[in-house]
Amino acid sequence: MSYHSTHIMQLPRKVIIGNNIIQNCGLFIKESNSNAKKIAIITGPNVKTKVANLIESSLSSCNLEFEWIIAHEASFQLADKITNSLKNERVSIIIGLGGGRCIDLGKLIASRLQISFISIPTSASHDGISSPFVSLKGNERPYSIMTETPLEIICDLEVISNAPYRLLVSGCGDLIAKTTAVRDWELARDFNNEYFGEYAAKLAYLGSRMIIDISKDIIGSKISSQVTRTIVEGLISSGVAAGIAGSSRPCSGSEHLLSHALEFITKNNCGLHGERVGLATIIMSRLHGIDWREIRESLKRLGGPVTAKEINVDEDQLIEAMELARRIRPERFTILNRVELTKVQCQNILSEIGILD
Repeated sequence: MSYHSTHIMQLPRKVIIGNNIIQNCGLFIKESNSNAKKIAIITGPNVKTKVANLIESSLSSCNLEFEWIIAHEASFQLADKITNSLKNERVSIIIGLGGGRCIDLGKLIASRLQISFISIPTSASHDGISSPFVSLKGNERPYSIMTETPLEIICDLEVISNAPYRLLVSGCGDLIAKTTAVRDWELARDFNNEYFGEYAAKLAYLGSRMIIDISKDIIGSKISSQVTRTIVEGLISSGVAAGIAGSSRPCSGSEHLLSHALEFITKNNCGLHGERVGLATIIMSRLHGIDWREIRESLKRLGGPVTAKEINVDEDQLIEAMELARRIRPERFTILNRVELTKVQCQNILSEIGILD
């Protein structure tokens, strides 16, 4: 893409954030979709158990027909199966209810069926809440693909606050990752003549700085409702930045390539998405020559992993992933295109920044 190429911005039409609002989801949906017919709700079994009564009561009171689709995994194969099963039904809206997997699954299916998608997150583990990108298992190329931006986002902070703390920390890791993602985008502008969106870049970078500042006031796992709201809004803004840019550039760089490489090598046995990219941001910050210590300390204060061992990865796997990362997306120019690292150099860098402790 040349610097002056045209791109399309995709933004959510409405974002609703508040406490105890999930019981009003039917009203919100009806207001934005007056001609709504049948709704398919894609979620996991645990989430359905927790909020099904509230969802069903709200949709029924608004005379909205619905069906539940329980997803025990998030794969392209399951997306194919659900898409085919819904093709001949009168479904006009897909709701992704749950964490990143169910939201990504719903987003892809809605895009394939060319119908509206509504995102209702029950945790704040990554910026897929609002972005037009999805990442599922089963694709031969292990990275995110572009679909459509959610039409509407309904964030119940009470529900999200009651999710495991680890998921919120994962979301913080995904936000901190914008530090190196934006730097990589700048390199692509300077050395590969790529389009660079100043506003989208600054919006994404703001989220990373916000989390670094927030981490200084967090003790253990004590996070106030206001801080939870700020993190959720940061994740939504990050997804919006991708929509403005027309690509995942402001949100995903070399740190995400390393994360995808780790997924591939370990067969997805390497922590949560935000945990991986947070750890990878420490490494890529060192390669960029920026303050990796600040990144590491922020993640550590939050309670996120800062060593390979904490995400069940050994030294050989991590070094292999660093070598593979540059080949995951050859067309994506990052710091990995600017440095040549031998195995010994990788070992030295990883030891220097404490990743192998």
